[in-house]
Amino acid sequence: MGSIMSRVQSNFSYFFSGVKDVKVIMVGLDNAGKTTILYKLHLGEAFSTYPTIGSNVEEVRRQNFRLQVWDLGGQAMLRQTWQMYFVNTNGVILVIDSADPERLDVAREELTNLLNSEELREAAILVFANKQDLKGAVTATEVSEALSLHSIKDREWNIQACSATTGAGLEDGLEWLISRLEQKMK
Repeated sequence: MGSIMSRVQSNFSYFFSGVKDVKVIMVGLDNAGKTTILYKLHLGEAFSTYPTIGSNVEEVRRQNFRLQVWDLGGQAMLRQTWQMYFVNTNGVILVIDSADPERLDVAREELTNLLNSEELREAAILVFANKQDLKGAVTATEVSEALSLHSIKDREWNIQACSATTGAGLEDGLEWLISRLEQKMK
């Protein structure tokens, strides 16, 4: 009986706490740093990771938001399955490996596929130009130009230079995304 009352009390406080649950998908090509970003945001630490086969999901809490962040595998074969995760998505984080400019054309194609999805029509788009700490990385401005971000007129987007390993720029990007989600939920 005590555990039932505890659960009822927990659910009651949740409904009246003002916490908003949102779904965010994190996508990008393989080796872009998605999983490292996820765990840096979730646990505050960067870990050595292995290529994601399928997906990882973690809860990231900020302000009055509880973000369910789905980190989707970026290998070519797995990118074909991304659309299975689009339903009820509030935000998209696209992670770009800024130290691999030769694959920016492929990333632009994947972004176009995301933008053409009806399920993501209302989702805010955050682009993390990751690996800014590596020699030879292109700037966020160069990533923006390569992805043709300025041609996106039908939804809100932002690009944020970052480093998954140091954490630089991650909170700024997440803050932007949360502010957009908050505006949409008013």
